[in-house]
Amino acid sequence: MSPAAGVEVPLLPKSKAEPEKRASIPGAVFNVATSIMGAGIMSIPATFKVLGAIPAFAMILLVAWLVDISVEFMLRHTHSGEATTYGGLMREAFGPAGSLAVQICVLLTNLGSLIIYLIIIGDVLSGDESTVGSMQEWLGVHWWDSRAVTLLFIVIFVMFPLVMFRRIGEFHNFNSILAVVFVGISLVMAIYALIEGKTKDVRLLPSLDNQTSFFDLFTAVPVIVAAYTFHFNVHPISIELGKHSNMTSAVRIALGICATIYSAVGILGYLLFGESIMPDLLVNFNRSSDTAIGALLNDVIRFTYVIHLVLVFPLLNFALRTNIDEFLFPDKAPLEKDTPRFVTLTVTILAFTYIASITFPNIWYFFQFMGSTSSVSLAFIFPAAIALRDVHGISTKRDKVIGATMIILAVITSTIAISTNIYSLTGNKAKSLA
Repeated sequence: MSPAAGVEVPLLPKSKAEPEKRASIPGAVFNVATSIMGAGIMSIPATFKVLGAIPAFAMILLVAWLVDISVEFMLRHTHSGEATTYGGLMREAFGPAGSLAVQICVLLTNLGSLIIYLIIIGDVLSGDESTVGSMQEWLGVHWWDSRAVTLLFIVIFVMFPLVMFRRIGEFHNFNSILAVVFVGISLVMAIYALIEGKTKDVRLLPSLDNQTSFFDLFTAVPVIVAAYTFHFNVHPISIELGKHSNMTSAVRIALGICATIYSAVGILGYLLFGESIMPDLLVNFNRSSDTAIGALLNDVIRFTYVIHLVLVFPLLNFALRTNIDEFLFPDKAPLEKDTPRFVTLTVTILAFTYIASITFPNIWYFFQFMGSTSSVSLAFIFPAAIALRDVHGISTKRDKVIGATMIILAVITSTIAISTNIYSLTGNKAKSLA
């Protein structure tokens, strides 16, 4: 999941006299794919560990298919009405409450993504409880290269200057190249390990024992849902294309590409690390390699992705800050013209994300929370509700059956996942106190 634009920003040209520059289908495919593939790819291999290879493959394909249907609902109802944003589409169907619901979910999704980015950067530089980070490998273990101090340094001296820009330039192309480099090197390493016979055994089906229950399997579903959520970028990309059928084709091609990459990274990551796979795949690359080339590739993978996250962070922060300002101060002057408000919001967001990333240094729980709440709402519940509401009278009986089924499945799966996580956390605390 990549940066989300403001859900209420006008997207249509202000004047018909202005020349319209239409995007191409390949360009739209690229934009959709880069909108989908964010930090979520780091936790895809862990879902293979939880579900087993066959159910994980099936779930990746099933979620991609459902996302295609939900986007189709959004596009058809958008072109039948006058909405030009996701918030506007929900306002047409459910009034101001619908628009507010979308805005809150986008805020939660963006905030959760910022926290996840800092957690991943901390994993790479300072490691976690079971591994050491790059700085500790090079400089030894000291108080000043601990996770809390390292992230504090990054936030103050790297992130803060970047997020203080009033206007954000276009980093998307460079970021996408870095992400492709990361995926490419990971695939090369996994294929090399496969040829050398150093891969781990792959479990095809879930293993249910005293430590893993049937309900634990549901905790992997929100992670995959969060990895596919890009619905807040559907309208900007669609309007650039102009033609409904072109956007439908672009989304399907992009989903096919992302499903292929997710499946490849999932199975190859599982082949490389087996049952020792971590919720953040980069943590596994922190571990020592038995060859100099392997160690070099590990460092290239880790730092390529860290640079990618560092450059994406200000884009996501920009969207989050703008949305919070519109939510809290709808009648105030533009944020970029009010320096005290701009600085206060910026510092507050940075401080909160830093504290959260230190307090809960595990991306698995954040992906589960986002996938069970804001992401599942944006990806499935809201589009299905729009089809059921059908204010333009265009939904078929099949659409309404699929929409109702989508909402029921989303609510049941999310409820089970949240309940299982709460039970697991409280159970672990009870055991530690016993």
